[in-house]
Amino acid sequence: MDNQVILAASHLKKSFRVGMKNKVNAVNDVSLEIYKGETLALVGESGCGKSTLARMLMRMINADEGSIYFEGNEISGLTEKKMRPYRRQMQMVFQDPASSLDPRMKIRDIIAEPLVAWNAYDSRSKMDERIVELLDLVDLKEDCLDRYPHQFSGGQRQRIGIARAIALNPKLLICDESVSALDVCVQAQILNLLKSLKKQMGLTCLFISHDLAVVSFIADRVCVMKNGHICEMATSNQIYRNPQNEYTRYLLESVPQISNIKI
Repeated sequence: MDNQVILAASHLKKSFRVGMKNKVNAVNDVSLEIYKGETLALVGESGCGKSTLARMLMRMINADEGSIYFEGNEISGLTEKKMRPYRRQMQMVFQDPASSLDPRMKIRDIIAEPLVAWNAYDSRSKMDERIVELLDLVDLKEDCLDRYPHQFSGGQRQRIGIARAIALNPKLLICDESVSALDVCVQAQILNLLKSLKKQMGLTCLFISHDLAVVSFIADRVCVMKNGHICEMATSNQIYRNPQNEYTRYLLESVPQISNIKI
């Protein structure tokens, strides 16, 4: 990790209309910076605005107020055409690997999607070589290429989703609850994979989770979110050893401890 800011948000706000008169403030005056090469974890209870913030940073939805900067360039007001070059640099791994993969497509075509969309290779043979390379990076074998998503386990499907996300060598990877739908032992495998890819590819990661036990394994810094606000941000060690905010302490106390389990 260095001191170069790859993504920054300033005073972001987003609300949604509920019914005819009411509205919910999903993200309320959020500012943060993500440094090149780090893993910043965004944690909080379900419904606190984590995923909404991630989608705003990706420009999947527009902010009501505030600014977003990628490598110093403001992207929050760009048209879709001008935003397109930045899309290649920012990719997302979604929560549910089953619903994020088209069940009608073979794995070969799923991983090839971003390569085709960006005309990354001038021949099919070169693209096929890249697809096999990507499979190897996520510890899958070449014989899975002509199979469909339903023929794989949840962990394997998430590996396929990760392979697709890293196909264009992005600079920033946003993982939105990307291990929460997996068994505990599979979670550990995917977390180890993400750490390995980060090192190999020089990735910067925004890792979104409600599980502080998971976050402690992967994060350099932790950003704690409550009701659309950021209530605390610090290094992982500081958060776990000396949390300053009452809500952070509440989240830490809610993590199951083996010593507290009665048999």
